[in-house]
Amino acid sequence: MTTQFLVNQIQKKKSFLCVGLDTDVAKLPAHLQNHPDAIFEFNKQIIDHTAEYAVAFKPNIAFYEAQGIKGWEALKKTIDYINTNYPEVFTIADAKRGDIGNTSKMYAQAFFEDLNFDSITVAPYMGKDSVEPFLSYQDKHTILLALTSNQGAFDFQTKQVEGHQELYKQVLETSKTWENSANLMYVVGATKAEYLAEIRKIVPNSFLLVPGVGAQGGSLEEVCRYGLTEENYGLLINSSRGIIYASSGKDFAEVAGNRAKDLQLQMSKYF
Repeated sequence: MTTQFLVNQIQKKKSFLCVGLDTDVAKLPAHLQNHPDAIFEFNKQIIDHTAEYAVAFKPNIAFYEAQGIKGWEALKKTIDYINTNYPEVFTIADAKRGDIGNTSKMYAQAFFEDLNFDSITVAPYMGKDSVEPFLSYQDKHTILLALTSNQGAFDFQTKQVEGHQELYKQVLETSKTWENSANLMYVVGATKAEYLAEIRKIVPNSFLLVPGVGAQGGSLEEVCRYGLTEENYGLLINSSRGIIYASSGKDFAEVAGNRAKDLQLQMSKYF
């Protein structure tokens, strides 16, 4: 998917909502626990009830890998279902991959070719040769971890490099020099909203994937204040647990849809 197509969808839906499909089998509604294809059935209903309000879906790959081959099959069914029925929705493999070049090339092939995701989250620690295999794909996007929402982010990401610049800023600056860097987006946690003004000085128009709104306590208003751009909106704001686990009853999908609608309505005032 091209960046312009994504921007067009954001304008059309008046939304920059990303729904995280962090599907934990232990949290599935009771009536689905014995379903022969429970993970996919849960995802399918969530997708159908939220796609009207969301411009992106983000399966967290760990929740599928933890279930072995059955989980991987459910992931494949999920992404195929989105691509077939909602091809206008941007898809994100929240996989946080990143390894030596030939290994990253295989990861890129798995997620971009076999599974046909539009994007993947990638860790920058090993540098450009671990990221550029992902960037080589036309109309695919690499979402680089820049400043994450977890407590441990302060262990390294905000430490000063050579005594004057925080590491996350060095990551942003350096990544712009990599081949096909136009295909880069960045992860910036909603709980770090006060950092967004500084981030926008370095990547003024890049898309930022912002997790942490909702269950993790991030403020939608704060993120929009500092992160939105005039040129392309530049935000994908993710909510996972706050939407998909809003109800544990038979009405889970309907309630999830209502939560997604509420967020979309809050976002629509910025258009």
